[in-house]
Amino acid sequence: MDKVILKPRREESILRFHPWVFSGAIAQIIGHPAEGDMVGVYSADGKFLASGHYQIGSIAVRILSFDEDPSRADFWTLMLSRALKLREAYCLAGSRETTCYRLVHGEGDGLPGLIIDYYDGVCVLQAHSVGMFRSKAAICAALREVYGSSLKAVYDKSSGTAPFKAGLELVDGYLYKAPGFDQDELVVLENGNKFLVNWTQGQKTGFFLDQRENRARVGALARGRSVLNLFCYTGGFSIYALAGGAVHVDSVDSSQKAMDMVDRNVLLNGFDPSVHTSYCTDAIDFLKGIPEGKYDLMIVDPPAFAKHRGALKNALRAYQRLNAAAISKVAPGGFVFTFSCSQVVDKEAFALAVFSAAAETGRSVRILDRLNQPADHSVNIYHPEGEYLKGLLLYVE
Repeated sequence: MDKVILKPRREESILRFHPWVFSGAIAQIIGHPAEGDMVGVYSADGKFLASGHYQIGSIAVRILSFDEDPSRADFWTLMLSRALKLREAYCLAGSRETTCYRLVHGEGDGLPGLIIDYYDGVCVLQAHSVGMFRSKAAICAALREVYGSSLKAVYDKSSGTAPFKAGLELVDGYLYKAPGFDQDELVVLENGNKFLVNWTQGQKTGFFLDQRENRARVGALARGRSVLNLFCYTGGFSIYALAGGAVHVDSVDSSQKAMDMVDRNVLLNGFDPSVHTSYCTDAIDFLKGIPEGKYDLMIVDPPAFAKHRGALKNALRAYQRLNAAAISKVAPGGFVFTFSCSQVVDKEAFALAVFSAAAETGRSVRILDRLNQPADHSVNIYHPEGEYLKGLLLYVE
């Protein structure tokens, strides 16, 4: 194993179990590691600290172990078994009401650069690093061992997430299919609600599993209300609102494929189509064009406005404008669920943007709850950067 030697006194974060080694902390590299190779990390005085995947960039090493040898034969099976055990302990894996969950959430499960979502026997994998991309076959083998005969398929969807490097064949496809399984789409359950998931054509891995608990909050408050679901994707919040007794739900997204899936999900769950309307249009333009007071519950869940720190300032202005429009239009006594999934926008910055939006409208606004990601999107306590989803439940008078 090649060695990465740190500069003096640059090992403090590693000793606190932070899973990243930044390039600026490195004094020298002994050997000639290729991207994705396993390397050992050592302090300036030669003490072994950790081992992980090497990569060229600001994050030079993504740590997989602070003690055990990640090259051991059963490493992947051990790590995936631990991840599954957490989901079983939280009553997700094995639930009859919920048949989809995130199995691996990168650093939160000790596997930086790896995402695996589970859809009723189908595991969809996304590698965000060269090391994880090169480990796909071993990960697939471990998934087969962990899930046994219940595993239907393993699909690699890394073409949009793995760093582009010469020699990497960034083509999505199946790593495994059980005999007789020939589907690209399944119906899954989430808290008893039915959703169609297409992992080959859908965004991300096919469904946004991180809003499960927040969708349930919407369902609990929807009875008797007129609901607007902006940036709705395949209608997760919309289905929960209808199930909760909303009098009408309007779903808005710019993707026609997503809107077609919303309509299918409405029918799949047995709702009368007359209580739901789909609009394939720009969500911000739609919001600006509606009359004040038409909706008394709004969900504002946009895509990430900032994917790097250089875009932070513009993103915060965008969140302020979007939330000012929502707060100004919601009916008196209405709820606004507002979210940011931008990792570089922290909770305090997002709350300040929403505060500024509320002040701009001059309306009375109260924060009823602070919302975040669920347990299967766990956050490593030594890696607070993993807490990416933040939201507020607002009451507007």
